[in-house]
Parts: sequence; structure tokens; C-alpha cells
Amino acid sequence: MNDHVAGVTGPLRTVSARISPAGGLDILSRNEVARLRDASGSGLHMMLRRCALAVLTSGNIGDDPRSMFEQYPDFDIQVLQQDRGIKIELSNAPEQAFVDGHIIRGINELLVAVVRDIVYVSAQLESGNFDLDDTVGITHAVFEILRNARMLKPQVDPNLVVCWGGHSISRDEYEYTKRVGYQLGLRGMDICTGCGPGAMKGPMKGANIAHAKQRRRHNRYIGITEPGIIAAESPNPIVNNLVIMPDIEKRLEAFVRMGHGIIVFPGGVGTAEEILYLLGILLHPDNAGAPFPLIFTGPKDSAAYFEQIDQFLRLTLGDDVAKHYQIIVDNPTAVAHVMQRGIEKVRNHRLDTKDAFFFNWSLHVPLPFQQPFRPTHEAMAALNLRRGRPRHELAADLRRAFSGIVAGNVKDEGVKAIEAHGPFVIDGEAEIMRNLDNLLKAFVVQHRMKLPGGSAYVPCYRVVAEAA
Repeated sequence: MNDHVAGVTGPLRTVSARISPAGGLDILSRNEVARLRDASGSGLHMMLRRCALAVLTSGNIGDDPRSMFEQYPDFDIQVLQQDRGIKIELSNAPEQAFVDGHIIRGINELLVAVVRDIVYVSAQLESGNFDLDDTVGITHAVFEILRNARMLKPQVDPNLVVCWGGHSISRDEYEYTKRVGYQLGLRGMDICTGCGPGAMKGPMKGANIAHAKQRRRHNRYIGITEPGIIAAESPNPIVNNLVIMPDIEKRLEAFVRMGHGIIVFPGGVGTAEEILYLLGILLHPDNAGAPFPLIFTGPKDSAAYFEQIDQFLRLTLGDDVAKHYQIIVDNPTAVAHVMQRGIEKVRNHRLDTKDAFFFNWSLHVPLPFQQPFRPTHEAMAALNLRRGRPRHELAADLRRAFSGIVAGNVKDEGVKAIEAHGPFVIDGEAEIMRNLDNLLKAFVVQHRMKLPGGSAYVPCYRVVAEAA
């Protein structure tokens, strides 16, 4: 790898360099390179710049989507087509991504993933190869993106555990996620998360140590993200397989299609969104009987958190929703054992139904869970948050409500909308709204909305209970 470093400058110390992509990058056409360089029109270059800067600041802990560009306003990235292949030119990049004039290998590989996914998705959308008008077409698009990223591994027994949880968690909760990851790693399980800090980093770190102890090679620490969230959740340093999905809905579908079981650690609105997404799918009649191990877990001090989540789920979706998940408090070994048994059931079910181990084709994901939700003030106000309708439909709208709050908290587009028009108004059935408001207030008090140490959290929403 030959890095041509131009110099180190600036108060935060930046580096300009021309690097050779590591980890393999398919040859790009001149048209693809031109699209990446185009700063207007499609906005592809701005997306590339935002995702690349997030990768170059890998390991930073922050949740302000605009702070990175405020720190590195002159940063730029260009992809150059040369006779001998591709070069990536970085201007005023964070010095932390380099050691002795050479870019860190893992960061180089993640940069390649950024370029690969942005180019591939853009090319497929432009050529019309993705049919995004029905559920089958969207699932195939998710499959093709994952396959192009080489995320799908055939001839491997089910062993991929998806870990969800907040980026803003207590130290005790973070240490607990590492202990769970360690127990999973000792049993040969790979880890997939949203790629950021907190509960997304801890399980990978624990599993990494366990894999080393077991002398296990070819371990996978998969990070699945999307352009709107990556600036607030930069990939943690352990991620060795990164894929950038086009939007949050395809990111969530990628989790449930690839994962063989899911563990949920304490988190905030993003974690609640993920829980409602999966439970809404499992509640659909077409998925009755499909095994999908789902565990909620945390240290002893987090027991009340899961009691409140459980109460909210039972109120909105019915008491029998609890049959789809198990709550285990302060017992990492039990979590690993239960997950191991659950994945064995998944393996047997896939064999019986002749479904692939690497992609859950048989799971039915309804269209409302696949269609991108743009959280405008009008769209948030129009959500139907009332009982008396199919439970998976209510779960879909509750998921959208939490998705809108995530956008208002950490996504640049959502933050700008709140600044321009004030908080989102969330309206619905009085009892649901009271419980939702209590849940959100608890998230604020527990610092689950925003990383501690910065400015005080100002809610981007206002919950309104309709008259009975």
C-alpha cells in the first residue's frame, strides 16, 4: 500500500494523501467515478464525503450529525480513475486515521466499503435494476446489496447474532454488553450491530477477546448502517465488515434477514424502533411458528428499563406479544445458552423448509415495514397510533414514530426540520400516548437520548393525547 502524503496542517491536524484501496475494490467505470465527483444534482459526492468522514473519525464518540463537518470543514474525498486502477484522494482528512504517514489498514478497508456501496446502489437505482414497488422487489434489493458487499457466507452453520442497543449507555451497561459478547464469542458466534459506539461496540469487543482465546480465525464483526445515521454513529474500530444500506428500512431488513437471533441491550428511541420493527414482523400471521430467538438483557440496574419496555409492548400490542421475547437480567452465560439453543432451532427450521442459512428468505416482511418513512411534521402528525387494528399495522406506525424521533435527534435532515418548524407533534389514543410519554421521559432522565457531557437534551417531539 503506497500512501502519498502531502502534509499535515490545521489546529486539529489534518492529512492530505492519495491512497490505494485495501481489501479489494472492483474497477469503477469513468461514469461511476464522474457520479462520485459530482457535487451537484444527485448529491452523491456529498453522501460520499459524509460517510467517508465518519469512517475516518472511527472511534470518536459523539451524536451531533453536524459536528464532524464543523471540525473538518475543508475535508474532501475524490475517487480517481487511473490506468492501473482506482486511487482515493483525501484532502484535509483527520490525522487520527494515519500512522507514520500511512492510513490505518482497517480504516482503508472501511473507506472501500463506503465507495463500493454508494457506487453500487446508485448504479442499480439509475439503471432500474431494483424494483422498489413491492415487497419481493425490495427484499431482492436488500439481498443484492448484501451480496455485492460480500456479507453473505454460504456453507456456514447459523452463528450470526445481531446486537441492538443504545449508543448512549452507562458504563455498567457497556461493560455488561462486553461480558455477553465474550460468552457468545466463546461459543463461536459472530456479531452484527449498527456499527457505532456503546451497545454496538461492547459485544464486538467481548467477542473479539473470546475469539482470540479460542484461536478462532475469520471472525466477522459486521456493521450495518445507512447514510443518515453514520455521521452520528461512526463505525467503531472493531468492525471488519461494513455495509451502508440506502435507508433505515433496508438497514432493518438486512438485520433480520442476515441474523439468526437478536439480543437487545438497553437503549433509547432507536432501540425501541428496532424492537417494534421485529415484533411487528413476528406478529404477522404469515410468520406464525417461525423461530427467531429474541432476548432483552442488561445488568441488574437495568431491570426497571426492561420492565417499562415490556409494559409498553404489552399495552400496545397485547400481552401475548411477550411470547416472542425473553428477558434475562444480569446473566451473560444464560443469555449465550438461550441464544445457542434458539439458533439450533433456527438451523433445524431452515433445513426443514430448505431455506438458506445466510439469508432468511421465508420471513415475510410486510410492505409498510419496507417503505421508507420520511419523518416530516405532516407525516408524524398523520400516524395512526390507536388500537383496534391489526397489531402488526400498529407496530409499523409506532416504529415510524420512534424513527421520526431518531431523525429529530441525530439526523441532519431531521435536526434542520425541527429547527425550522419546531418539535414533531405525536398524537394518538390517550392511554398509548401517556405510556409513550412516560417511556420517552424515562429515556431523557436516563441520558438515553443524547450522550452525556454535551448540551442538555431538548426534546424534538411533543406528545399529545387525543380526547376520549
